[in-house]
Amino acid sequence: MFTVYAHRGASEYAPENTMSSFFGGLKMGANGIETDVRKTKDGVLVLFHDDTLERVVGKEGGVGDYTYDQLMQMRVKNDKTGTEDIIVSFEDFLKYFGFRDIMFAIEIKEKGIEKDILALLEKYGMRQKTVITSFEFDCIKTVKELDASYTVGYLVSDFDDEKLNRVKAIGAEQLCPQAKNVTVEKVKLWHDMGYNVRAWGVTNVRLMKNAYDCGVDGMTVNFPDLLVSYLVSKQ
Repeated sequence: MFTVYAHRGASEYAPENTMSSFFGGLKMGANGIETDVRKTKDGVLVLFHDDTLERVVGKEGGVGDYTYDQLMQMRVKNDKTGTEDIIVSFEDFLKYFGFRDIMFAIEIKEKGIEKDILALLEKYGMRQKTVITSFEFDCIKTVKELDASYTVGYLVSDFDDEKLNRVKAIGAEQLCPQAKNVTVEKVKLWHDMGYNVRAWGVTNVRLMKNAYDCGVDGMTVNFPDLLVSYLVSKQ
């Protein structure tokens, strides 16, 4: 089944990585959610993408410079729609969404939090419907070392022989290339090698349509409503 991952939720329309964004994505028909995990100064896992708070919160510093209680006083903003929401803890996210019959792409944004992430995923029974991804190869390597039964994916711009050898060596299951670099030939090759393929960086409808038509198994998209509509049109 093709997986429509709401990228940080329906982040085109709502503050990214917030409850309103996640619920919005599911309402639009997404059958997956993608989100990012970092750790606060006092050790709480929260959902936040950037290295700094500036872009979406308007504050200096990063998640690790503040306690969870301090972050709860801040607001995540969507400049396009003018809407606001609060930063979400990873555990609260799992409480509200983990029981649902959807897929999850959990991106590790910093090294050293892999064990804590796995502990919460185990607590909420997430093993069978989660792929753990990162641009940091060592993060997914660590996940496999901690628990090889978890599915992992490597986020890169594109895959060459060196990167393919790296993912093969750790038993990774998913390849995550940037949408602009996806072709029919590459996807067929990767499928023949036994990998699931999920595109990222789907910044516009043209890239979205091309990635789907190239045969990827899923993609992260800020506008899940448009992807769902395209899937319906292809049936």
